[in-house]
Amino acid sequence: MIRWMIVTLLALILFSGLTPLLRRFGIGRLPGDFTLRLGRLEVPLPLGSTIILSLIAAGLGRLL
Repeated sequence: MIRWMIVTLLALILFSGLTPLLRRFGIGRLPGDFTLRLGRLEVPLPLGSTIILSLIAAGLGRLL
């Protein structure tokens, strides 16, 4: 269980950094994706996208 939480956290950090690139493909605009705006600072929290992409990665891992 802890391992999956760590993987999800790492995926969240990775997707947060790649958000501008991924938004071109529609990832980051799913229900459950939040953007915190504090003045000029904008922090994306792509929770929905992280879950979807983690499930896809887990499915691919099972197949391979």
